[in-house]
Amino acid sequence: MSGDVVNLRQFRKQKARSDKEKQAEQNRVTFGRTKAEKSLTRALNEKAEKMLEQGRIERPGDAPDGAKN
Repeated sequence: MSGDVVNLRQFRKQKARSDKEKQAEQNRVTFGRTKAEKSLTRALNEKAEKMLEQGRIERPGDAPDGAKN
């Protein structure tokens, strides 16, 4: 019945390092976009919003700018 002896302090430190690395990888995926990618996404969103507004049908009772009467 001889098992591996594990130093708990070292084990905890190694686990903390691996957890920190996983979090860093997730942050790189989430926030690691270049300025060009961000501006492209913004431009595409603005274009899609304009296309949606152009297709909107105004009814005689509708107030401009989406204001409610």
